[in-house]
Amino acid sequence: MLQYEDAPDPKPSSDEALVRVKACALNHLDIWARNGLPNVPIRMPHISGSDIAGVVESVPPEETGLRRGDEVIVNPGVGCGRCDRCLSGRDDQCADYRIIGYGMDGGYAELVTVRRTHLITKPARMTFEEAASFPLVFETTYHMLVTKARVGPGDTVLVLAANSGVGIAAVQIAKLLGAKVFATAGGPEKAEGARRLGADYTIDHYKQNVLEEVKKLTGNRGVDVVVEHVGKATWEWSVKALAKGGRLVTCGATTGADAVTDLRYIFSRELTVYGSYMAGLGELLEVVKLFEQGRLKTVVDSVFPLEKAGEAQTRMEKSTHFGKIVLRV
Repeated sequence: MLQYEDAPDPKPSSDEALVRVKACALNHLDIWARNGLPNVPIRMPHISGSDIAGVVESVPPEETGLRRGDEVIVNPGVGCGRCDRCLSGRDDQCADYRIIGYGMDGGYAELVTVRRTHLITKPARMTFEEAASFPLVFETTYHMLVTKARVGPGDTVLVLAANSGVGIAAVQIAKLLGAKVFATAGGPEKAEGARRLGADYTIDHYKQNVLEEVKKLTGNRGVDVVVEHVGKATWEWSVKALAKGGRLVTCGATTGADAVTDLRYIFSRELTVYGSYMAGLGELLEVVKLFEQGRLKTVVDSVFPLEKAGEAQTRMEKSTHFGKIVLRV
């Protein structure tokens, strides 16, 4: 149950900044946190919200790059900052890695405390709602396509659910890397939205058989890369849609995690399956550069006031949106 109520102002520790939240975008992670996941303890009461844009209220004395009043976005992934993985830029693999709004309180609030090293100057060309719409999904997708699958010119990429945050990011990043993009979407309006983002072909997953369409469009070859984040409902044909030597990269399981894999497809076609979880801070900084250069763009579906967070989550659960749903604080 979500409740809109007063809570004590958070108190920053010695290495934390205090940020006044202006906008916070929704992610499916918010739904999972609310519903609960096995073996994932969440201390109650809990404040959700991973994608945050706002204004600095205070910083520790040793912080010299940012000051009160600066407009910032928040890196949602937090490692320990001391282990070998954090220090080598692979903080998403830190044993103590947590996500703001999931493993710790987040941005469904007026104020949030953030480690000072996790604040990034907001691109001036962006509104707060736009700035809150990209960190988690775009850094995740950048990690999937650039770091893991190593997509390049000439590759063919199948993006599932192009209306989702990951889908919107994947279509754009894959095109930026020189790939030909096939995108699935539910209905003509969402398909048109995917084409506006750069998709070369769209497949209506409500009316068309995705696997058959992929085979038809590729001359029965299959695609080089599948961007999978749906899980159980799409996993079997996602594997079958790959060409020989293809790569499947997955970052989620929205419809369930108990997917069935026919191992004969994996070894006989020499397929590679990559797991992908968030990204390192350096990758998010690369994404920010691309937004500053105007080479990527956010898509905001709708904006709700903070007190209507329940209605915003309901819209996400119904999957009627195209783009990010944002809370204005």
